[in-house]
Amino acid sequence: MRPYLVLSFLFFVGLSAQAQIYSPVSWTFDAEKISDTEYYLQFHADIDKGWVVYSQYISDEGPVPTGFFYESPKDLVLVGKNEEIGHKKETYDKLFDMELIKLSGAVLFKQKVKVPAGKKSVSGYLTFMTCDDEKCLPPTDVDFTITLP
Repeated sequence: MRPYLVLSFLFFVGLSAQAQIYSPVSWTFDAEKISDTEYYLQFHADIDKGWVVYSQYISDEGPVPTGFFYESPKDLVLVGKNEEIGHKKETYDKLFDMELIKLSGAVLFKQKVKVPAGKKSVSGYLTFMTCDDEKCLPPTDVDFTITLP
């Protein structure tokens, strides 16, 4: 009876270890104040070595591009394009058989916005897809709430 208990225990420990989701990208968020109604929303991605995320500015025919979506869009005016700051490279991707803009390492996405005076925070979600040289993980959504200073 005891060997069966030990085997059962090892089986379930193995299953739980496999069930943990690997996440090669971690995100943090903050805002930089420009004026009482203007801010830079900053989305910091820390991407594990060997992994990439894809630019916001790629064709819809390949991987899911990184995207940012805001709640209460009536209260928020995007000023200009969202900047991508960090290690960025346009290169051929064998997984998708096309030229793509890939981001790796420490990356900052920076969006200038105008908001009504007195607004305390901006909420929404971002979506991204990450791949290494052999595989891709499914697109992931990350909720955010950024407190305005």
